[in-house]
Amino acid sequence: MTPNIYYESAAELARRIRNRELSVVEVVEAHLRRIEAVNPAVNAIVTLTAERALAAAQVADATLAQGQQPGLLCGLPVAHKDLVETKGIRTTYGSPIFADHVPDFDALIVERLRAAGAITIGKTNTPEFGAGSQTFNAVFGATRNPYDLNKTCGGSSGGAAVALACGMVPLADGSDLGGSLRNPAGYCNVVGFRTSPGRVPTWPSATPFLPFAVDGPMARSVEDVALMLAAIVGPDVRAPLSISEPGSIFLPPLDRDLRGLRIAWSADLGELPLDPQVRAIVDARRADFEAMGCIVEEASPDLRDADEVFTVMRAFSYALTKSELLAQHGDKLKDTVIWNIEAGQRLSGPQVGRAMRLHGELYQRVRAFMERYDALVTAVSQVPPFAIEQPYVTEIAGVAMHNYIEWMRSCYYITVTGLPAIAVPAGFTASGLPVGLQIVGRYRAERAVLELAYGYEQATGFGRRRPHV
Repeated sequence: MTPNIYYESAAELARRIRNRELSVVEVVEAHLRRIEAVNPAVNAIVTLTAERALAAAQVADATLAQGQQPGLLCGLPVAHKDLVETKGIRTTYGSPIFADHVPDFDALIVERLRAAGAITIGKTNTPEFGAGSQTFNAVFGATRNPYDLNKTCGGSSGGAAVALACGMVPLADGSDLGGSLRNPAGYCNVVGFRTSPGRVPTWPSATPFLPFAVDGPMARSVEDVALMLAAIVGPDVRAPLSISEPGSIFLPPLDRDLRGLRIAWSADLGELPLDPQVRAIVDARRADFEAMGCIVEEASPDLRDADEVFTVMRAFSYALTKSELLAQHGDKLKDTVIWNIEAGQRLSGPQVGRAMRLHGELYQRVRAFMERYDALVTAVSQVPPFAIEQPYVTEIAGVAMHNYIEWMRSCYYITVTGLPAIAVPAGFTASGLPVGLQIVGRYRAERAVLELAYGYEQATGFGRRRPHV
């Protein structure tokens, strides 16, 4: 068996399984050993399904031995975020209210991963109900950054990002409302892709017509993200915003001549405070795009009203979906979740209507801007990973943050544009902490985003640096 098989790419593992060079049992056992070795230090996987995974691996090997055509992800271990329902596997949503909850169905993204042959190996940690870009909760505690165990891994898909960075799984799912796929990817030196609303259909959802929260793929490379994406996209009648294009559009090789692509460069989106370390690392990456032949210009779309749109619609959604929990279990909810629910309960109809109108106007301004550019490049997060004991960032470059989400405007401003955005490794601070770069594409242009991100990844190689755990 290949040494450090747990750090092989998902694409390579899938190829070797398909060619019978590796058994699925070998692959699953290697990852289970890795989990046993490193998970106690980082607390990324909070529910482990080892026996179930090994049983599924044996079935997969028997199927392959019979000459049956393997699924796209056949034999690849995958971990599911503890926000998504998994049939027969505890799903807590990071909340003590649901500490013993075991669903009797799979969420759509879990259905599709299993249909593609992936092997569920466990659940990854998340903040309570995914609220906040710092992964800790009262059920399982905090997940630590593998590059510095005293720092946060980000969130809310923090457990997924850490599991990937440490080689516990080659693929993981996540979700993103205000940066939850992108922020932890940036903080853990992996790749997270927030696709267009509907590209990865979401079910169940209490608000299926709101285009803000999305499910999506995470991996250690752009190629592996594309592979996973191919298995989870496509329409579903349960998800009314789902896009009809099939996953096969993401399968061809991502190599492309990038010369002549026009890139809008804006580390701070024109106005946001940035930690000087983040600014220096992001600014240094401009030369990489120019070396690839891209035409790079300082430019930022007009994102006025993005803050109002996001904060109002987020609060509106929290009030819609969690008011009953507040009424019945308020003593078990963390303070920031209560704050967000109550903010939504205070909204008036005209306030929500105004946010919806401003959202439409913002979309049209950004659409016109992106007609001039193939991509927008900016920072993922405005600060590097911070102390594990700190719930959220309260100040950036001397500017005070007024609530638990404001420090993530670099991500949630992009959320409200509706555009696809991928987080890729950008380098490290002087103390060795990862920083992420965010590549934002045109309307529903996921394939083009992947191609640009792949070219950048091949030119820089930051994602090949592993943590010392």
